[in-house]
Formats: sequence, C-alpha cells, structure tokens
Amino acid sequence: MFARAGAAAVFVAGALAGATATAGTARADTSGPCDIYATGGTPCVAAHSTTRALYASYNGPLYQVRRASDNSTRNIGVLSAGGYADAAAQDSFCSGTTCLITIIYDQSGRGNNLTQAPGGGAAGGPDNLANATAAPTMVGGHKAYGVFVAPGTGYRNNHTNGIATGDNPEGMYAIFDGTHYNGGCCFDYGNAETDSNDDGNGTMEAIYFGNIRVWGYGSGNGPWIMADLENGLFSGVNQRYNAGDPTINYRYTTAIIKGGPNHWAIRGGNAQSGALSTFYDGPRPGVPGYNPMRKQGAIILGTGGDNSKGAQGTFYEGVMTSGYPSDATENAVQANITAAGYSNSSGGTSTGALHAVGRASAWTCRTRPPRPALSYRSGTAAAVPTRPGPARPPAS
Repeated sequence: MFARAGAAAVFVAGALAGATATAGTARADTSGPCDIYATGGTPCVAAHSTTRALYASYNGPLYQVRRASDNSTRNIGVLSAGGYADAAAQDSFCSGTTCLITIIYDQSGRGNNLTQAPGGGAAGGPDNLANATAAPTMVGGHKAYGVFVAPGTGYRNNHTNGIATGDNPEGMYAIFDGTHYNGGCCFDYGNAETDSNDDGNGTMEAIYFGNIRVWGYGSGNGPWIMADLENGLFSGVNQRYNAGDPTINYRYTTAIIKGGPNHWAIRGGNAQSGALSTFYDGPRPGVPGYNPMRKQGAIILGTGGDNSKGAQGTFYEGVMTSGYPSDATENAVQANITAAGYSNSSGGTSTGALHAVGRASAWTCRTRPPRPALSYRSGTAAAVPTRPGPARPPAS
C-alpha cells in the first residue's frame, strides 16, 4: 500500500491537536489541511478555496472577482494569515452591481490557478463563470462565498505544475454542497486531460458528485461520490453498480478520491461533524484501460474532462496531493474541516433544495448510443436544456 502507517500514527495526534478553529477569530487554525498533508508525506500540489486559507501561513489571494459595471477586477484575500475569506471586501467592491469569479488561486505556490474553462470535445467555450454571490455560507463565524456551478459553468487549468501523470499516485478532497446536484455530466474536481478532449480510458482521475445513473452508481437514489476516470463514473470495482457506495447528501459534504498503481479509494463524510467513512478501497475497475492509469495532469472544476458541462454543484474548497495519502492523514484533515465551522448563511441565495432526487433537474445529458464495451463517453455527454422529467433508468 501507499500509506505510511508508522509515520502517520506519529503525526496524527499533533495534527488533531492543531485542528481546533476558534470561531469568531480571523485565523482559521494553527494547521491547515495542506500542513497536515505535508506532515503525512503527501504535500498539496494544488489548493483551492474561496472560503479560507488551506495553509496556516497563507496570506495571499483566494480568488478574483470581476464586476459588471466597469469590468474591473479585485482579488479577495484572507482576514489574516491562515484565516478566513474577506467577504466584506467582495461585498464592498460588488455593491450596486454583479460580480463573477474569474480566478480561483492555487495556494500551494505552484501556480495551478483555475480560470474560465475553454471549449472541449463535448462542448464549445469558453464556459460561463460563477456568480460570486450565489453561494453564501458561514465558516468559523465569518461570512464567505462558495463557487456556485450552474450548468454551463466551468474552470480549468491545462498547464499545471506537479499534478500526477501516468500511473503516479495522488489524492484529492473537496467540500461540496450535498444538496446541490443534478443528473448531468459532470460536476468534477480533479485530474483531467490537458487537451480538453476525451483521450480514452484512464486519462482522468477526478471526484464526481451527483446522481447520474447512466454509467456507474451506488446504493439509494444518490447523490454519490464517484471517480470520473474517463469513459466511466465508478463507484467501486464494478463497472456499473456498487452497493458499498451510499447516497450522501450532507449540506456540507467531504468527498475524497485517491489512486495509485492498481489501487484506489472513495471516502466521504459530513464536513460539519464526525469522521470519514470508506466506501471503497481496492483494485482499479475491472474494465480494460484503467490499469495502468494514463493521467495527464490538468485540473478541472465543474465539468467533465472534455468540457461536458451539463452538471451543477457548489464547491467551497479542495486540494490535490503528490502521493497517496494515508487514511490517518485524511482523518486528520477531516478533523480540521469539521473544526473550521461551516454553516448555512443567514441571508442571501441558498444553495439548499435545488436538486430533485430521481429527476434530471432542468438539464440532462445526451449521449451517443452505447458502445459494445462501455456506454460512457464524456466527449459526447454534452448537456442540452430540457424540461424536467424522470431520470432515465440505468443502462443495461
């Protein structure tokens, strides 16, 4: 395995001890998620958040907004090093007009910023940018904003530094709004193709969140945390259904995917309280093309690897690592997340109750007829607006 069990056992107690946030203060924590990953030997190579710093020492910009009144831009930073977003700066800058999120900065120092996604094999571009005020939240007693991804919205970086390629190991987590999703393709965060096209099985490794059942799916009606590995959304070793991957829809949901040579895992939990659960931990899917993997190292948010953009969701923070994190490391990160104090915003547009379980919301996917071996092709899962209606039954 890739876990460094001995080292992990040594550092976890200290990491947990440093994972207590003081609500109402400008500083989020004495250790951020990326400090914990680094201590565990799997450092962050990308760290994105519009709500808080992910390193205790980070004192730079979290994201950039552009206002409609004059097209000027402003970077939104933190209240103090290692602290929460300065939402008041955004509110002041955007007062009397509307703002879009134009850049989500990489806090790792590697320059892996996320910007407006270009067109790809599934759909043209550039993609839409997120409304900067559509996902208000509270974190540590402070107002902040998430990234509200409506269908057609997408962010990407095809020219990254340090992201895993080939069959090299990596880990990633994201915090999503577990009540904001649909059956469109594909609300992803993670590793994708560098040419924005479907380059075949195993050329992606990203977290997917939603309730699409056209390809893989888990138990219940969804949503599920699954891995988008290109030409398939996987809930476990089986190509289609895996009972061990449950429906998970906490208002703030922690979603984790990690993978290395012929080994990967799905984990998840409530980002407000409690521990992580492991939904799958084992070999790569039993479908040709996924062992070894052929990851390319781009980063996507809100779309599939080929710019399929029919999905919706809300993103608050996420990271990608070099190396396969141990469960102990991730457990310490989860403790940090729950201590950060995410809670519903007391005002503004809520991202709750936007989904319709068992329905494809206002957008759905269109795919080519199934191929003999595998029906999924993200390059053809372009979204088209339709009337809301019953979700299509699982493909046989």
